[in-house]
Amino acid sequence: MDMDKMQSLIEKLTGLMEAKKLDELEIEVDGLKVALRRATRSSDPPAVVVAAHPHGSPAGARAAPPAAAGGSDDAAESGHIVHSPMVGTFYRSQSPDADVFVEVGDDVGPDTTLCIIEAMKVMNEVHAEMEGTLVAIRAESGEAVEFGQPLFVIAPTHS
Repeated sequence: MDMDKMQSLIEKLTGLMEAKKLDELEIEVDGLKVALRRATRSSDPPAVVVAAHPHGSPAGARAAPPAAAGGSDDAAESGHIVHSPMVGTFYRSQSPDADVFVEVGDDVGPDTTLCIIEAMKVMNEVHAEMEGTLVAIRAESGEAVEFGQPLFVIAPTHS
């Protein structure tokens, strides 16, 4: 799905959420799963989470660029890489004066928020996807990221 179609879809879905007063909405289109969740403050727009289909990239996706910052390629080989689900601006915290979500060495779980990616003026949370320890952060706060770009490396917890 190209960015114009994705933007149009997200705008329609957020409009539907507002009109129907929905708190959550999930839909899968062209291999992309879009989950929208209303923020806690009524003045905030719904949060959007877009995830690539686990069986491949959506049509038109570009190859991931080389690693951005923090960590070496050796760390990527020994852990789970969390990739950017979209093009946007990467933020390590909720706001400029807030604490960062995670630091290298932190234990994380599937629902742990690692960062926010701002796309089309919508703040999208990126979650850890698994249990483990954060071993590398590959992007800097405020920088533009591409679809599929490695953002974090997590060493899985072995039970």
